[in-house]
Amino acid sequence: MSGTGAARGRRNPRRRAVTAAVAAVAVLILLGGLMWGMQRSLLYLPTGGTPPPAGEVVAGARDVRLRTGDGLDLGAWLIPPRGADRGTAVLVANGNSGNRETRAPLARALSAEGFTVLLFDYRGYGGNPGTPSQRGLASDARAASDALAARGHPPARTVYLGESLGAAVLSGLAVERPPAALLLRSPFTSLADVAAHHFPFLPVRALLWDRYPVRANVAEIDRPTTVVLGDGDLVVPPEQSRAVAEASPRLVEEVVVAGADHNDPALAYGPEVVAALVRLADRALGPR
Repeated sequence: MSGTGAARGRRNPRRRAVTAAVAAVAVLILLGGLMWGMQRSLLYLPTGGTPPPAGEVVAGARDVRLRTGDGLDLGAWLIPPRGADRGTAVLVANGNSGNRETRAPLARALSAEGFTVLLFDYRGYGGNPGTPSQRGLASDARAASDALAARGHPPARTVYLGESLGAAVLSGLAVERPPAALLLRSPFTSLADVAAHHFPFLPVRALLWDRYPVRANVAEIDRPTTVVLGDGDLVVPPEQSRAVAEASPRLVEEVVVAGADHNDPALAYGPEVVAALVRLADRALGPR
């Protein structure tokens, strides 16, 4: 009996190890399945509902409608320049949360510098119809570009400003429709890279539907480019934003906002960001 008990004792640790391994695999499969099914609801976070009329938020702004290539009508705000008009537009592409109302401080600051500014919401955001996806957001950005061009601001007279996810969207647009210049705020190198940073225990590269190859896109864009990052960013690792800057064939500057996290006001619409865009526009199109 004692010999049999000793044998069982020797086998039990092995069984426990096998059981633990099976449980770990089961948990990973469960998490992977959840990520597979819910990934877009984790990536795209339309919050804030439908914004109020433009003029109630930004003086002089007006509501415009964008028509996408696949037949959606999207809400947008056109903010005219205050003071001396530069004859230059800024197309702003939002990050993955909020809506155009939360970008109003940025629009006011850019308008005060003499830029025409277009804020728009992606499909599924800001009361818009549709469901967000990489292909869908690319169509939305084209519609925004079309709206500016129809108002006298073709891509060659437009600075693209994309924040985080918006940097990914506009890097794709810039490959198709090169702008006067490109400012990327808190860009990631690719969606797979930033997802792997946050979920290192999951095979995210095999699971993702949307890819957003930002660094690869930027390497193709022969236009003056500025990258702005916060060295306290806990969402997009600063080293990924630096890698995007290094990929640019025509980098104007890399601007580091000291201590800023991903959604801090200093990084969203602070004076360092606005000044960087002014310098970039001056480099690309000449000073006001």
